[in-house]
Amino acid sequence: MRRVQGTSGSRFLGVLPQKGFCMTAAGTVVHANLEGGKGALKAVRRGGVDGRVRGFEEIPHTGRNGWINLLKFWRENRFQQLHKHMERTFNVLGPIYREKVGTLSSVNILLPSDISELFQSEGLHPRRMTLQPWATHREIRNHNKGVFLKNGEEWRSDRLQLNKEVMLSASVRRFLPLLDEVSKDFCGMLQARVEKEGRGEEGKRSLTIDPSPDLFRFALEASCHVIYGERIGLFSSSPSLESQKFIWAVERMLTTTPPLLYLPPRLLLRIGAPLWTQHATAWDHIFSHAQARIQRAYQRLSSSQARRSATGATGGQYTGVLGQLMEKGQLSLDLIKANITELMAGGVDTTAVPLQFALFELGRNPEVQERVRQQVRTSYSQAGGDPQKALQGAPLLKATIKEVLRLYPVGITVQRYPVRDIVLQNYHIPAGTMVQACLYPMGRSSQVFEDPLRFDPGRWGRSSKEDGRRGEGQGFRSLAFGFGARQCVGRRIAENEMQLLLMHILLNFHLSVPSSEDIKTNLTLILQPETPPRITFTKL
Repeated sequence: MRRVQGTSGSRFLGVLPQKGFCMTAAGTVVHANLEGGKGALKAVRRGGVDGRVRGFEEIPHTGRNGWINLLKFWRENRFQQLHKHMERTFNVLGPIYREKVGTLSSVNILLPSDISELFQSEGLHPRRMTLQPWATHREIRNHNKGVFLKNGEEWRSDRLQLNKEVMLSASVRRFLPLLDEVSKDFCGMLQARVEKEGRGEEGKRSLTIDPSPDLFRFALEASCHVIYGERIGLFSSSPSLESQKFIWAVERMLTTTPPLLYLPPRLLLRIGAPLWTQHATAWDHIFSHAQARIQRAYQRLSSSQARRSATGATGGQYTGVLGQLMEKGQLSLDLIKANITELMAGGVDTTAVPLQFALFELGRNPEVQERVRQQVRTSYSQAGGDPQKALQGAPLLKATIKEVLRLYPVGITVQRYPVRDIVLQNYHIPAGTMVQACLYPMGRSSQVFEDPLRFDPGRWGRSSKEDGRRGEGQGFRSLAFGFGARQCVGRRIAENEMQLLLMHILLNFHLSVPSSEDIKTNLTLILQPETPPRITFTKL
């Protein structure tokens, strides 16, 4: 099995001094009093050094001046390499550190036991970091906010309504056939292209391509089919310019978000900063595209309801997430529009990019690819055309997605603000502090995974022998979609979309790669390949 290369996988270097970092020793105790605090705090780990819980200010940090740190980020291009910066910092400072960049402060952690403690203190209304550039755009354009940007009871009320249409098993059963249809059509399009442009004898031709443009079209086509209940024809020889512009707008929005997180957006708006203008223009196009789709779907649904009323008919075909929300009427039309727009904006790159990584890793690990294919073939032949049964019988497919997202998480952190004081690594964390679980360093840490640089989907199905040796909190090793009530609202759509496409690709093609060199990655708001990998598709 091929291993990902690089410096990843090392254990923490602990207290090695390095210029630019401030460092303290980390002891751990049980039932210790916090000096200067109110009352006693329970520590979560054993083995104290001097019998006390250490104060927040004693947490190792990367420098106290957020503006100097921001200048370093700009100068050293750390925004695009934030995942690597986090990995290096953990290796120097240990499993917890503080960082302040511009106006943004956080405590960063990576061990599952600490992440478990964090999530146990998230409360009834979990909060994650508000993407202020997005929120500011909604406010200045007078758009409603969807659940991604809401908090408190308002968030919970809307989220419970959305869950019924996108998270529950009954809703998954309704939209699985739609995703399966788009996946089959994608493979049909790819087969025709390989036969037309590929090399080799007829019926066994091979074609080496960068599949990323096709995967972006697949993700948008699949999302539209599930959300709006309609196909938009992106697999035709001349896909619409409107849809291509939407994909571009999403990419521009993701690219411009990270730098804006560390500066006051309204100040940038006031001075007319080009970065803010690009960001707002991208969101305007996303909203315009979604509004046009929603309007068409609304008219179609209204006509369908009128016909049913006239004929006395009941039921009918699945109308998509939008149609279900409209028919049930539990959310206002404005709130439906806000949430549908967020689902669309978050449903393209976040599935298309992991699929690039998945094809690459399967291509350069042929023995893994063959094991997954054999399981898929057996399951598919026994499922009788039922996509749900086919997926249930091929757990290696789901494990492949988990393994890809372990090495290449879409979002590199999951944030929470604890509702009560907690102790992590024997440091006091006050309630309301933003704490980030850092997924990229965790996924490549030998403290958490055995042989972490090996691409091995089978690790997710093995017994708890490894888990037991690596301590508590092992249920928190796979967090690419978040956790609990605030996990990704589009999780079930994304998971099944990626699994179904991989299933049909493996049934129809052998995958290989012209270069097995590691993929260099950059961070926009999501982790992406610096250069999309080329994949060779050979018809089976």
